[in-house]
Amino acid sequence: MRDLFSSKEDETERGYDQAAPLASRMRPRTIEELVGQEHILAPGKLLRRAIEADRLPSVILSGPPGSGKTTLAHIIADITQAKFERLSGVESNVAEMRKVVAAAQNRLRTSGRKTILFVDEIHHFNKAQQDILLPDVESGNLRLIGATTYNPFFYVNSALVSRSQVFQLHSLGVEDLEKLIDRALADKERGLGHHRVQMDPEAKRHLAKLSDGDARKCLNALEIGVLTTPPNEQSIIHFTLQVAEESIQTKAVVYDRVGDAHYDTISAFIKSMRASDEKSAIYWLAKMLHAGEDFRFIARRIVIFASEDVGLADPEALPLAIATQQAVEFVGMPEARIPLAHATVYMCRAPKNREAYESLGAASQEIETEHTERVPEHRKNKHFPVNPDG
Repeated sequence: MRDLFSSKEDETERGYDQAAPLASRMRPRTIEELVGQEHILAPGKLLRRAIEADRLPSVILSGPPGSGKTTLAHIIADITQAKFERLSGVESNVAEMRKVVAAAQNRLRTSGRKTILFVDEIHHFNKAQQDILLPDVESGNLRLIGATTYNPFFYVNSALVSRSQVFQLHSLGVEDLEKLIDRALADKERGLGHHRVQMDPEAKRHLAKLSDGDARKCLNALEIGVLTTPPNEQSIIHFTLQVAEESIQTKAVVYDRVGDAHYDTISAFIKSMRASDEKSAIYWLAKMLHAGEDFRFIARRIVIFASEDVGLADPEALPLAIATQQAVEFVGMPEARIPLAHATVYMCRAPKNREAYESLGAASQEIETEHTERVPEHRKNKHFPVNPDG
């Protein structure tokens, strides 16, 4: 039943447009159609129970691109029969937000229909935008679903986070993406089922692997490959590995230089050197350089590692790290990657001794928690003569 604020657009918002990209047309319509995210959406999990019981509070969905944040918001609106409103944390202004909030209040009062406000890139909200939403989020006039690729505890206003449940979505696995490819090729209504496509297994695996867990990237690469490959004499489109390579071009590394990927990758790099895992350390170094990480930042971390982790076990490690830092400043990129690789391998192979670092930590802890010791007389500065008479 339509309420006073429904429209033709509202009635078709959960449908699809044949001219839309494949990833948009194939957007899952039910929880059962979603792939991945079993850690929060499997039967019996908190988020699924809340959705099915229509007891979902405002939520913030955090996860990498193409992991299903927008799709999940649409599904929640479908299941709860709520009006779906969408705003952008980047583009939407205060006037737009006031209009949406007022409509949600009227809708709830006149027809009892709830409103789900989906805010993409919610980490861009400023204080004025937050102040507009907070009263209605608290009173239940609307349910907020925020989406962000950043860690919401660091990048979303604390007032919104405190009033919301936070759920982390993960990148889709290779098998998940292969399942989506098969579904798109078989679906004659929304997908590519009206084309006769013969896809080689290695081509499907290539698309799934190089999409880096991003369903949108995977499906759109599949579509461009199918639509640009001429059929053979039997009217069959042969989707080979070569077609897959041309369709996806280069790998899009999921990496943001100020967010979780930045910290997670440098952590993996350091821990690999600490474990003397040379192959892994070089891999994480290559990922950072490929993604455009500041080579000076990497060099600084190697200098710290040389003193903190190698320490007394190899006194030559620190001079080598300092030389590396000077070398990368001198030569710049792309050649800077060579001394960085040199230093990384050296740190992996060097023996490790954290004795000096741990001794400093213990002394610092003692100073913070225990009585501060006075300097003994025999260790004081004796440059000035002491008057025995006082």
